[in-house]
Amino acid sequence: MAGTQILTARWVLPMAPRGTILENHAVVLRGERILEILPDAEALARYPGADHRDFPRHALLPGFVNAHTHAAMTLLRGVGGDLPLMQWLHEHVWPAEARLLSPEFVQAGSQLAVAEMIRGGTTCFNDMYLFPEETARVVDQSGIRAVLGLTVIDFPTPWASTTSEYFRKGADLAAAWQGHERIRFAVAPHAPYTVGDESLREIGRRAEAMGVPVHMHVHETAHEVSSALSEQGERPLARLNRLGLLERPFAAVHMTQLDDSEHEALPRTRVSVVHCAESNLKLASGFCPVARLLENGVNVALGTDGVASNNDLDMLGEMRTAALLAKGVSGNAAAVGAAEALEMATLNGARALGLAEWIGSLEPGKLGDLIAIDLGSLEFQPAHDPHAQIVYAATRDAVTDVFIGGRPLLRGRELLTLDMDELTNLARVWQERMHAAH
Repeated sequence: MAGTQILTARWVLPMAPRGTILENHAVVLRGERILEILPDAEALARYPGADHRDFPRHALLPGFVNAHTHAAMTLLRGVGGDLPLMQWLHEHVWPAEARLLSPEFVQAGSQLAVAEMIRGGTTCFNDMYLFPEETARVVDQSGIRAVLGLTVIDFPTPWASTTSEYFRKGADLAAAWQGHERIRFAVAPHAPYTVGDESLREIGRRAEAMGVPVHMHVHETAHEVSSALSEQGERPLARLNRLGLLERPFAAVHMTQLDDSEHEALPRTRVSVVHCAESNLKLASGFCPVARLLENGVNVALGTDGVASNNDLDMLGEMRTAALLAKGVSGNAAAVGAAEALEMATLNGARALGLAEWIGSLEPGKLGDLIAIDLGSLEFQPAHDPHAQIVYAATRDAVTDVFIGGRPLLRGRELLTLDMDELTNLARVWQERMHAAH
């Protein structure tokens, strides 16, 4: 049958309902969408002319949704490490960007990031960076799915000189790519300490008019909150709520500093928390109270943050860290079990980005964004529970195949739309440029 694919596997982990394990099942794709999920023998009998690929040692599951990235910052991997956030930004990251940031930089960094993400099983990412038109081109060419932030910040950068220019360029970008099958947008103010009230009101109006979420760093450090209290007399979340931003879909990134009143109020808002466990640990920014948020019914997704503050875009590593950290912080070994960690990395990410109708779980009618993870090697034996093996034992080199909208982008660990050798050479060129400009 033309346009129909059958993917059979040892396990299918659909994510809905949570914890479901389907043994010896098949995902049937027709075009870009999932047609049905059924026992493998039944699928092969029902669709005798379909293209068939077998994954006998693998789990098939939804692709990971990396709910917070700065993709182009992959070129800053390892720059200014082992420092707290503000020192790292002021002394290393922002000076490096002032010297190097350009459309060419963003294109190269985004290509490198997308290649790394695909090889690690990420099928959709939520980005916040400058020159997003370059990232859009990379997304279009590579076949990955993305939500691109229309960045707003109240000071000049190489991309825009005034707040009004940020808004104009963001609107132009959204118009240029409107209707693209794999590119969506969010309005992305950088942080409460870099965006003023009037800009935030305009951001709320634009997000409402466009029907897109707001994506913002919020309550990342204790210093951010204490500074807001001393300078403005209110905590950042209270300010955002006063300005009406929490009444619409809002992806709040980091959220390491929450008091009891905020825990009580958040379930009544439309906030999703994006937890960046490894970046927060590396910058010593604090601990997001994930277990308590989930208990209260708040949607919690996972993001890697940028490579400059994490050193990788590895969602498998992020899941493992997030699950273990939640147990340690809450003192509860049952907090964030393996199946829930996988849900945070897939369906919860889709929910945070307003994409859960299309991606995040394997269900008929949804887009065919899925990955195959090989659990057949010695290090994963015996494989009693594929959820636990993936979260607590697997590394990203176990991801063998990636499909986005039914299209293969990774096959047997080989990228099909990007050239690894070219990208490795490109990274080397930029490393030399950065050293020369230092």
